[in-house]
Amino acid sequence: MRKDKNILPQPSEKEAYLFGYELLRDVLLPELFGKDDHSLLYWAGRTLARKYPLSSNEEIIQFFAKANFGELTLLSANTKEMTFEMTSERIGDLLKQRKHDSFQLEAGFLAEQIQQRKEKITESTEEVKRGKVDKIIFNVQWDRKDEVKEDSEDTPVS
Repeated sequence: MRKDKNILPQPSEKEAYLFGYELLRDVLLPELFGKDDHSLLYWAGRTLARKYPLSSNEEIIQFFAKANFGELTLLSANTKEMTFEMTSERIGDLLKQRKHDSFQLEAGFLAEQIQQRKEKITESTEEVKRGKVDKIIFNVQWDRKDEVKEDSEDTPVS
């Protein structure tokens, strides 16, 4: 058998999984969605949340870890908004590799999870914070008077 110094080392199972995830998420989906990838990823996140309804913030945090989105922490909550922080050892690397700083899938997922629990129309925004530790801040807001209507869950709002 010949030893070739140019052969790449075999990735660990986790590295292979992450590569596949990032390949689909960061290369294929934006290519398919084109210029609408941010809004489509947001609504895809909302759709995922409907398929995986969770009943507590702790379950949402566990889902983020299991789905390999990142480590989610609830920073604050009041009667009209919640602020979450997402960190990961991968986020800094992802931000360097990506053409854009989009975490709309996660933002949509959070918006729908909170909307289902609050039964109020809910929106989520994201903000990338670069620093010693890169993180994503999600601000989830709702209007206490704007209740969800039966038919509104499948209708995207512009």
